Amino acid sequence: MVLEGSPEAVSSQSLDLRRSSPKGSRIFPSAGEGSLLHKEAVKYGELIVLGYNGSLASGDKGRRRSRIALFKRPKANGVKPDVIHHISTPLVSKALSNKGQHSISYTLSRSHSVIVEYTHDCDTDMFQIGRSTENMIDFVVTDTAPGGSCTSDGQSAQSTISRYACRIICERSPPYTARIYAAGFDSSRNIFLGERAAKWRTPDGLMDGLTTNGVLVMHPTGGFSEDSAPGVWREISVCGNVYALRDSRSAQQRGKLVQTESNVLQDGSLIDLCGATLLWRTTAGLLLTPTLKQLEALRQETNAARPQCPVGFNTLAFPSLAQRGVVDKQQPWVYVNCGHVHGYHNWGFRKEKGGLERECPMCRRAGPYVPLWLGCEAGLYLDAGRPTHAFCPCGHVCSQKTVQYWAQIPLPHGTHAFHAACPFCGTWLTGERGFVRLIFQGPMD
Repeated sequence: MVLEGSPEAVSSQSLDLRRSSPKGSRIFPSAGEGSLLHKEAVKYGELIVLGYNGSLASGDKGRRRSRIALFKRPKANGVKPDVIHHISTPLVSKALSNKGQHSISYTLSRSHSVIVEYTHDCDTDMFQIGRSTENMIDFVVTDTAPGGSCTSDGQSAQSTISRYACRIICERSPPYTARIYAAGFDSSRNIFLGERAAKWRTPDGLMDGLTTNGVLVMHPTGGFSEDSAPGVWREISVCGNVYALRDSRSAQQRGKLVQTESNVLQDGSLIDLCGATLLWRTTAGLLLTPTLKQLEALRQETNAARPQCPVGFNTLAFPSLAQRGVVDKQQPWVYVNCGHVHGYHNWGFRKEKGGLERECPMCRRAGPYVPLWLGCEAGLYLDAGRPTHAFCPCGHVCSQKTVQYWAQIPLPHGTHAFHAACPFCGTWLTGERGFVRLIFQGPMD
């Protein structure tokens, strides 16, 4: 392959990767080619951002939304490793990266770079995810604050999400396997790992590396079902290899290679971008998920039982799924430490707690007193069970299986911390279990 620039500047160690690249480590081009959403196309799966309960606070618009489906493109936009070059002159490196060809640049020193060129792959589709709003990003993801809000309209200078965070590669033929890779191609069709980025030469002579804050993935055991259990958080490399976590999020030393695991996404896989966590749902898995119509039927069934406030004796009713954030007069409220459900009342404040806790009139236990909201994001449910439990302390209500599953998942936070959080709003869970069984007054008991 002939390079632009002086031939003397290119090492004779250029290597053809079409035969030597490992099966599955395919990488592909700009996501702008073809339609992302096509009603008649094959759907690979959906990505759901945790913490928004069905829609962004400012509304779902274009590529910035709380949930997006990935469809088979009319024309494949995949790329795969082609040729590797060892570069000793920066001018040639610049010429190579500006050729309108996809490449990954590994800067080893000021005088030595390794550049891997990619060629078109007609068997795969690529979808890119990141904070950037440039056209090559299919799904614009911004930092999620507890309570389901974006920071500074998603463009905070303090954001820890990379502009080109990761890419998902889907096979265009059944079974439509989806794989995740750290980093995405920028407007120059390049992935650039600077001198300070964690990078290394693999045993087979190829290159690999990690992004600054990393892309973490957790595959659940038992799929995403009533029998699911959390898996182990791992880090995914630029070439799609799986590693144990680093000592801290941006440490220079990589974790140990985990050869028994892969970057293939499963139904229920979690992807953490250091500021936002995404849930991957397969098309087959979504068929088993309750629909919004089923959730609405459960809401109506609950309200039809006419639960009452045990003190005010007024009838309580969950508001419609479309009504969010505005507390209704009939809204049920709960003491999260005991689970007793009441209508709103303005008494029971505990002065010694700074007025932040209330005393339940039924059992005298003190704790937060919050309105109850039904979880509206159906893709987060493990089953279509009755809304009998609530997360603490936010008050989002769903089925027992769903709260039990999410309460035991430690979600990444900061550089090395993990906390269980409500998947509907992102609030950190509190209490012994992180959820409470709701105790209604009346026929519902």
